[in-house]
Amino acid sequence: MALKHTLRTVGPAAALTATLGLAAASWIVAVRQMNGMDMGIMTPLGSFQFFLTVWASMMAAMMLPGAAPAVLRRAHADGRVRAVPLFVGSYLAIWTLVGVAVYALYRPHGSPAAGALVLAAGIYELTRLKQNCRRRCRESVRSGFEFGLYCVGSSFGLMLMLVALGVMSVIWMSAITVLVLAQKLLPPRADLDVPLAIAIVGLGILIVVAPSWIPGLMPPM
Repeated sequence: MALKHTLRTVGPAAALTATLGLAAASWIVAVRQMNGMDMGIMTPLGSFQFFLTVWASMMAAMMLPGAAPAVLRRAHADGRVRAVPLFVGSYLAIWTLVGVAVYALYRPHGSPAAGALVLAAGIYELTRLKQNCRRRCRESVRSGFEFGLYCVGSSFGLMLMLVALGVMSVIWMSAITVLVLAQKLLPPRADLDVPLAIAIVGLGILIVVAPSWIPGLMPPM
């Protein structure tokens, strides 16, 4: 019984350590890959293979820390660590598919388009779809695919901001990672969520009317 209890304790701990270790390694890889690529709203994506490699490392870096509670629940529920890689892999596969869509739709753009996208992201933060997806992203789910779909719905607006403001920007990537992590770990609170949404809307308006006030938005001359 003691051995069984030890395995049940060590297994989830090992899964958590591996998940956070992968996230840390992905940060290093992503920052190195993105070096010199940031041109603000005029950032080119490069070849499909290059972008997808960068995007996959970005998603592992940004999304795995917030997925840690779900990984722990999966390890405890299944009673074995070997179920975790499939859960994490399928979760990241969903975010990789999002990267395929980004590559297909993305074009270098001007400040009016960037502002409009950020404004739309702020409005999305207030929608029922966002709130439902955020709630399900924080609950127990049956698979990494299901978890990924709900988390994409929860973080859609924030990721839209990243794409609009500088998809290869380490600064924006870091800021949005903090917001994603907070929303995954903390329960919804109107006194925090509504001001955040309003601030994002305000940022979108500011980008449209005074883009020069936003550092890094335009490529250096």
